[in-house]
Amino acid sequence: MDKIETNQQYQDYVNKKSPNSPILKNCFNAFWVGGLICIIGQVILDFCKFRGLDEEASGSIASIILIGLSAFLTGLNLFNRIGKFAGAGSIIPITGFSNSIVSPAMEYKSEGYIMGVGAKMFTVAGPVLVFGISASILVGIVYLIFNTQSITLV
Repeated sequence: MDKIETNQQYQDYVNKKSPNSPILKNCFNAFWVGGLICIIGQVILDFCKFRGLDEEASGSIASIILIGLSAFLTGLNLFNRIGKFAGAGSIIPITGFSNSIVSPAMEYKSEGYIMGVGAKMFTVAGPVLVFGISASILVGIVYLIFNTQSITLV
């Protein structure tokens, strides 16, 4: 038997044993769960504005509530179940970020609050923060270099 036939037989075996992924169903679940999270955020925002808060304060309160709610659901192990069901629909930036900080903190709690929770809390979100902050600094420097005509030195 030559190598090509062996590779083809292995690929056929893998295809036969691997479950088919229901892509359309997964996309639909991600869409409606992500949309539901956005609707919840919008309802909180509209309620805050209805109570007389300005746009900035309402947005801050909605963000804080969504972060707290997803952290709470992560603590109850419900957010992971939602994530398993909805896939990418559950990792809308603010709720996914909260989950990515709370999950490692819970996982490494047994190692102590300093070396466990404190050291491991940002294992998932840390690289995102580092590269996001670094990119914003670089963009700011480029902006400063190309817009020097608006800066007047005294």
